[in-house]
Amino acid sequence: MDETCEMKYKVMDSPLGKMEISGCEQGLHGIKLHGGKTPDTGPAEATTPAQQLGGPGAVPEPLLQCAAWLDAYFREPSVLEGLPVPVLHHPIFQKESFTRQVLWKLLKLVKFGETVSYQQLAALAGNPRAARAVGGAMRSNPIPILIPCHRVVCSSGAMGNYSGGVGVKEWLLAHEGSPAGKAARGGGSRAAESWRGALGGTASSQPAGRD
Repeated sequence: MDETCEMKYKVMDSPLGKMEISGCEQGLHGIKLHGGKTPDTGPAEATTPAQQLGGPGAVPEPLLQCAAWLDAYFREPSVLEGLPVPVLHHPIFQKESFTRQVLWKLLKLVKFGETVSYQQLAALAGNPRAARAVGGAMRSNPIPILIPCHRVVCSSGAMGNYSGGVGVKEWLLAHEGSPAGKAARGGGSRAAESWRGALGGTASSQPAGRD
């Protein structure tokens, strides 16, 4: 971690229980789901998550942006495209690596309501044979939900693992209207055109929040 980072930690409510967001003035470092709660209600009946941002001192702008983004994700997903994505400042985004490339492509190309297979995501990151390494990158994701590792599923149609628990993954996909456990095959999802464009182009690999 950069020695200049003065970390702040804030907590907010969500249908999945308490969520802790962490970061500094330079950017967002992490999102943690505490308790691994799986909601009893379906996504359509989920209550509005009342924000409970606590802790001493001023709240850095990246944390405010993250809290607003998460609130919209659970309560009013239709406005997500118009919200700023905070700059990412976790150490994993400070140097070039396959994991960084995978997480960046996932954030930029696989949108709300879409899914991608591990193999497809490996191809997007420049190495179609690295599906297993993509699984490792998902486990290393410090910013779940915002970087949507829950949208990565198996080509076979199996759900695949999730650090927050399979029940949480199923809930998130249902909340987004994605058929749980169905991978996008053969460019069959709405992400297909953006995938093809990315594979043939030279998309930027800079961390998010600078657009």
